[in-house]
Amino acid sequence: MSRIHRRHFLAAGAATVATSALDARAFAQAPGHEHHGGLYESLQKPGRIGLPEIAATQHVTDSPAPKAANQGRWITKAPLPLPRSEMAWATAHADKMHLLGGYGEQRVDRPYHQVYDPVADRWGDATPLPKGANHVGVAVLDGNLYAIGGFIEQNRRPHGECFVIEAVAGRVWRMIAPLPRPCGAIACVALNGALHAIGGAIGDTLPTKKSVDWHLVYDPKADKWNVRAPMPLGMDHTGTLAVGNVIHVVGGRVDSFLTNSNLHHTYDPAKDTWQPRRPLPTARSGHGAVLYRDKIFVMGGEGYERVYGQNEAYDPATDRWEAYAPMPTPRHGLGAALVGDAVHVAGGGPIMGGGVQSAVHEAFTLD
Repeated sequence: MSRIHRRHFLAAGAATVATSALDARAFAQAPGHEHHGGLYESLQKPGRIGLPEIAATQHVTDSPAPKAANQGRWITKAPLPLPRSEMAWATAHADKMHLLGGYGEQRVDRPYHQVYDPVADRWGDATPLPKGANHVGVAVLDGNLYAIGGFIEQNRRPHGECFVIEAVAGRVWRMIAPLPRPCGAIACVALNGALHAIGGAIGDTLPTKKSVDWHLVYDPKADKWNVRAPMPLGMDHTGTLAVGNVIHVVGGRVDSFLTNSNLHHTYDPAKDTWQPRRPLPTARSGHGAVLYRDKIFVMGGEGYERVYGQNEAYDPATDRWEAYAPMPTPRHGLGAALVGDAVHVAGGGPIMGGGVQSAVHEAFTLD
């Protein structure tokens, strides 16, 4: 079933989930630039490694979009405490970046919750997820950090559990109403007091994995998921964010990265309708999408035997795309968020698939 029929679902009663709490205010556990033996690690074997040689054949950075006059620049920042990938997204609150779940240390169901402080240029540990997973949907709404669904195996076998924690100093995650059906790689956006969960993938095995066009909206006051107009096409691994009072969904994949999309649509909550916008110049999935200086910057991503470094930006006022300075280290399955006046991109896979994780952290600025 690729579409949830338009109906309301009964919300499960909220429960409190205790974890081995680590104070989100503590940033002393991850010294900024210390690492051992390289910034990469294999999913198959422990120990740090260098950038795999095959990356040279897979990395692409050429964009068909016209070049912007100010190309901007990338700055190396404190690496992650350990190589990670397939977090799917990151989110920011109070000028700090939150990165949850993903692959790391030879497992694909990590409960990591790491927070970056740009003033100190340091990473620290916060309260880990109650349920480790990859491709977790994340967003901050009214000061609360949400974690929605995810996969508990390698990009497959989704779960439907959902959790919330106070973003600044939360010590305990609380369970909220689960998704109507298990799903991973869901894009989450906070807008006008509600949490939108859009698209995603279902299926316990790769042959049965399928992208969905679902559009669910969580009401935190009622602890309930409601159904809204579905996406025009079922996709996952999209770049999704709010600009003003509309939601943009940019790129993504249809069932696998063999069928990446360059589609770009906006959703208007007031009308419950979707409209097409100018397509993404470089079709891709597993990319970052961040609103920076009134433009949507899309960076990184993956395709068949391709890992993208393109950094393309969309101006909603003119409906035009431009190309900016590409990522120094192309990656996919990364975490990207606006922290201060820079787009921070952390972790991700430097080669196609989930076989290698990275601790690379680079920031893009127009200054």
